[in-house]
Amino acid sequence: FEKAGIKCDFVQDNHSKSKYGVLRGLHFQKEPYGQAKIVRCIRGVIYDVAVDLRRNYPTFGKWVGVILSEYNKYQLYIPRGFAHGFVVLSDVAEVVYKVDSVYAPDYEGGLIWNDPDIGIKWPIEDPILSERDKRWPTLRELIERGEVF
Repeated sequence: FEKAGIKCDFVQDNHSKSKYGVLRGLHFQKEPYGQAKIVRCIRGVIYDVAVDLRRNYPTFGKWVGVILSEYNKYQLYIPRGFAHGFVVLSDVAEVVYKVDSVYAPDYEGGLIWNDPDIGIKWPIEDPILSERDKRWPTLRELIERGEVF
C-alpha cells in the first residue's frame, strides 16, 4: 500500500453480505472519526462508488464508480472525506474493507444515493435500500448543514 502512496494505519476490518439489488450507502464518518478505506469484494460482484465531499478540492461533488468482484480482485482506496456506497450485481456479494479509524455511530453521516446534482450512474434503477439509506440528505443539504469536509 505504501508503494501506491497509501500511508494508513488500518485499525478495523469490516465485512458485509448482501443480496442482488441491495444498495448500501452512501456513508461516511464525520471528523474527528473520518475514515479512509480499502474496499474489496471477496464473493460476487458489486458496483462500488465514492463521492468527494472535501469542499476545497477541485473534485468536490464528483464521483467515481468501479466494478469490484471476486473475479477481477480489484480494490478501491477511498480517502477520508468521501462518501462510499455500493450496489450488489450478483446473487450474493460479500464485501470486506479496512478502515483507519474505529466506527463511531454518533459521527456517522450519509449522502442520498440518487442526488440529481451528483448524477451517479448506478447500473440498476430500483435498488433495495434500508430505511436509513432512503433518508440521507442531498449534497446541497450537507453543505447547508456544514457537514462537508
